[in-house]
Amino acid sequence: MSKQGRGELSPRVSKLAKKLMCREIDVVELRLMAYLHYVMVNNQHIDPDKVNGEEWEIMIKWVAEKRMAEDTEGKKLKITKEFWDTLSEIIYLAYVDL
Repeated sequence: MSKQGRGELSPRVSKLAKKLMCREIDVVELRLMAYLHYVMVNNQHIDPDKVNGEEWEIMIKWVAEKRMAEDTEGKKLKITKEFWDTLSEIIYLAYVDL
């Protein structure tokens, strides 16, 4: 069995993501999850210069899935506790438990 690379969408990461997200994800979404996790721990604001069109579409999907919302007053992101837990589990498997 080959060693999983850091941030790789390996079969075990894909399997966990499908279980937790109730759908498949791609490597772009996986890496966006890591960025979102960082953002939520720090300033809770997405830097538009660090997100491309494909990533904006993924975030729009997360909003539609009720995983994430924008606070229109303060312009800070909000995510559900369930989505935070999902991000944490997927990121742990993809970036930490290699």
